[in-house]
Amino acid sequence: MTTEELRINVEKALDEIRPFLQSDGGDISLLSIEDDKLVKVQLQGACVGCSVNQMTLRSGVEMTIKKYAPQIEQVINIRV
Repeated sequence: MTTEELRINVEKALDEIRPFLQSDGGDISLLSIEDDKLVKVQLQGACVGCSVNQMTLRSGVEMTIKKYAPQIEQVINIRV
């Protein structure tokens, strides 16, 4: 899988989970993919201060991204 294909697959995964985040007043954006195995995202809106965002990141976001791009090893949230 090329880097561009990987990025497209990660974006597809984010598109799948975005409606759930938006229904809670939040959102997510892809910041970068490093070494084709580390995805950096930024939770936005209500998701920023949400106490369950680490759980959301692990169980929802990371699991969905790995479904589309199994070579991804970790997803981390970058706070700005």
